[in-house]
Amino acid sequence: MEDSSTIAAPAGRAPSPTLFRDRSFWGLMCTQFLGAFNDNLYKQMMLLLAIPAAAAAVGTESDVQGWATMVFSLPFVLFSGFAGYLSDRYSKTPIIVACKFAEIVIMFMGLVAFYYYDVFGTWGTWTVLFLMATQSAFFGPGKYGILPELFAEKDLPRANGLMLMTTFLAIIFGMVFAGAMTAVLLGEEGTARHLAGGMVVCILIAIAGTLTALLIRRVPQAQPNAKLSWDALWIPRDIRRLLLQDRPLLGAILVSSLFWLVSGMAAPTVNRLGLEMLGQNELGASVLTAFIAFGIMIGAVFAGWLCRRGLSSHCVSGGLAGICLCLFLLGIWTPGPEHWLGFAGSLAALLVLGIAAAIFSIPVQVFLQTRPPRTLKGRMIATMNQANFLGIMLSGPLYQMFEALAAWLQWPICSVFWMIMLLVLPAAIGYRLREAERSV
Repeated sequence: MEDSSTIAAPAGRAPSPTLFRDRSFWGLMCTQFLGAFNDNLYKQMMLLLAIPAAAAAVGTESDVQGWATMVFSLPFVLFSGFAGYLSDRYSKTPIIVACKFAEIVIMFMGLVAFYYYDVFGTWGTWTVLFLMATQSAFFGPGKYGILPELFAEKDLPRANGLMLMTTFLAIIFGMVFAGAMTAVLLGEEGTARHLAGGMVVCILIAIAGTLTALLIRRVPQAQPNAKLSWDALWIPRDIRRLLLQDRPLLGAILVSSLFWLVSGMAAPTVNRLGLEMLGQNELGASVLTAFIAFGIMIGAVFAGWLCRRGLSSHCVSGGLAGICLCLFLLGIWTPGPEHWLGFAGSLAALLVLGIAAAIFSIPVQVFLQTRPPRTLKGRMIATMNQANFLGIMLSGPLYQMFEALAAWLQWPICSVFWMIMLLVLPAAIGYRLREAERSV
């Protein structure tokens, strides 16, 4: 009888332990959680710092959160194609470990950038933000691509689900911890230099993530003879041809990019809503943003249940309608300085916004994963990731434009939610997921 503690492996590979007895599984999950936690901890610290930094510099209520978002997303657009090539050309395990060692170095640089903020200013902290995102861009293809190389096919759905769950838990905890730490370190009269103490925490997290990465067993090269071509660094020729022939697939990738563009503008708007209209400190503002991620976790489970019952197209339409409704409610303002929903009402609206976002986005992601031919699925996912981060990158300058427009009209910051809604409304009215139409 076969030992239940092991699973069969493809030819040429030794049997692996079952998922929860596999130390590589726990090493990968912990490494992923700690890395995502650090990313969101540092990014949220930067977004919160961007608001008072800009106000002090120009003497207005303007902020530069949008530019910080653009800096963070740019490396994913620039380097995702090359990172995907490296993850196929070489073993993914040493790439993961190398990325974690790089994270330690970058977090040390962050400590120096904050401690000498009076010397380097925002250029120092933003350079670290760019390098942190670059490390994450090279880490991403390895951590997701290594799953089918480590685990049996029957364990992949559970492994992917747990990876997604730990990612959103890390986002929630990272944002909330960033808000609490920023509030404590800055206090009433603190400066950016005081945040250097927070970077010690980031360094320790990076070291812990490196140690857990060492638990992941080495996997062989997926394509040791892969050749690097220029079109592989952006959108491969085969993918361009497929998108031109398959209009539903092209529509799905465009609406997916729109979703991430909207998401990129929502986070800085929620930060300003919490600080300016709801009277919260950095912790309260971060809790508001974290509730969107919490809603996405809940909505992802519900969306999976609906998709299994053949309701994907209805999920997309209903999710888009829900997003528009929540943005409309969040954008309403009254003559008083406080937002009409209050803190509890805003939490509820943001939770529902996250649920609606997941119900919309999960069927689209599944459609993009399953529709392309088998030989193009990997490159299609890479193209989807680049399109999504292009949307996030464009959300930066677009948020700055909307924020400036609200200031010019003398509208409160919550009015930006209405401007975001106007971007989603055409898709909510006109887009339908055409699952039945198959590509040629």
